[in-house]
Amino acid sequence: MLNVYIADDEVWIILGLKKLLERIDVDSFVVGTANNGLMAKEEIAMFKPDVIFTDIRMPGLSGLELLQAIPEVSPDSKVVIITGFAEFSYAKEAVQHHAFDYLLKPIKEEDLQRVMTAIVKERGENEDEEIQAPVNDRMIDSVVADIRDHYMEDISLTSLAAKYNVSMGSLSRMIKDHLQLNFSDYIASLRIQRAKELLSDETLSIQEIAEIVGYNDYFYFTKVFKKIEGISPSKYRKEI
Repeated sequence: MLNVYIADDEVWIILGLKKLLERIDVDSFVVGTANNGLMAKEEIAMFKPDVIFTDIRMPGLSGLELLQAIPEVSPDSKVVIITGFAEFSYAKEAVQHHAFDYLLKPIKEEDLQRVMTAIVKERGENEDEEIQAPVNDRMIDSVVADIRDHYMEDISLTSLAAKYNVSMGSLSRMIKDHLQLNFSDYIASLRIQRAKELLSDETLSIQEIAEIVGYNDYFYFTKVFKKIEGISPSKYRKEI
């Protein structure tokens, strides 16, 4: 159910809008009404409605002034501007100031249905995103743990995406957002860090170290090592 607040200095607009809300196929409840902007601002701060319908012209505060105050007193409310054709330019300005939409007087049932349905849809999408966020956080923690456990093996973004049932593009973005590194750079950093540790063991050749950390190509390993550390593996071994 959507909690609705109506602010309009014309009583017949408020009564008409209430009746239309009862007729459309969206469950709603009018928590309050006001015929001036100042009273509306105070009650909106108290009720924090899901949807606010407000006229452009009202005593106290205009609809545009009320719109600018909403983010402070009820930031999650969706504001729908009610306007006459003569004030249409103000309605367009209101949308630029983050009003959700506008309705022209006289308000038509099909227009109200469209706006309320859009609000319900957006609200549902936002709730889905809020639910999905912790799920994604848990998944990316598991992915990173997987990478750290298997970075010396033939691990790929493709195999991880298949394992966690997510697209490669989405997984790539999540890894980069979480680590501030893309997948290939993270793998390389883990492998080179391990290679640096192994280079202190002179019983291992550089070719063997390359293979241990996941590089079958000695020359590619050397190239990656030099890119990250600024010197070759052999020079690094001499320095330590």
